[in-house]
Amino acid sequence: MLGGVSRWVATNDLVPAELWEAAQPLLPPEPCTTHGGPPRVPHRAALAGILYVLRHGLRWRDLPRELGCGSGSTCWRRLRQWQELGVWRRVHQVILNWLGDLDAIDWSRASLDSISIRAKRGGEHTGPNPTDRGKAGSKYHVLVDRQGVPLAVQLSAANVHDSKFLEPLVDAVEPIRRPTGEPGRPRRRPAKLHGDKGYDYPTCRRALRRRGITPRIARRGVESSERLGRHRWLVERTQAWLVTSRRLAIRYDRQAASVLAFLHLACALICLRFLAHAEAETH
Repeated sequence: MLGGVSRWVATNDLVPAELWEAAQPLLPPEPCTTHGGPPRVPHRAALAGILYVLRHGLRWRDLPRELGCGSGSTCWRRLRQWQELGVWRRVHQVILNWLGDLDAIDWSRASLDSISIRAKRGGEHTGPNPTDRGKAGSKYHVLVDRQGVPLAVQLSAANVHDSKFLEPLVDAVEPIRRPTGEPGRPRRRPAKLHGDKGYDYPTCRRALRRRGITPRIARRGVESSERLGRHRWLVERTQAWLVTSRRLAIRYDRQAASVLAFLHLACALICLRFLAHAEAETH
């Protein structure tokens, strides 16, 4: 096991530099500890432990001590404390603004959809999943731009109809900066929004038109359910990326705040992929 400062330095490799750049200004100041006892786990080391649990789907108590991230209980406490401070949502937003600076968000079209996952231990925002023999489950509702960049994410019980979350999901998109040098207010509304037949209701279409968004929703009894559509497949791909984070593939957290924290962190990591691609294209 690594000791002293070198142990914390080793955890830096587990946290992408860009993620730490986005998160560090949002975190509370590191307390000054002058008393004796073991050193306090630095924020970056705790973030490394949180990322490890997200990616590998471990129980908190199974977080390997040799990683140098502190105990699982320490990392869990930081996850919840930072969720209460709104850190995870704001980290996601910071990276979206970076994408906006590079003109890497395509507002011409957006898509939304939900994915159902099993909730092994029940908890907040869970309900009988109609697609999983009525077992307890939750839904992740995701809205993406034309390329698949996750602009907003929400959590609900598995038995909540998708149409009920169209307005909350659209309104959850926060203003994102325009490209550097382009005049105008930050933008938050796509020109068009694509959805499957789960959103085929007049109330959904009216809600979008009130917000200046043209609805592009599949019609029941008219369009084939076998095709994802020319644009809707992008949200399916982003959902698949979300659940590659094994902690999100099956829900073990009873408290909704922990799940939302992981969802925003996973969205931030996906946005970093798009950021790396956008930066490569500008060079």
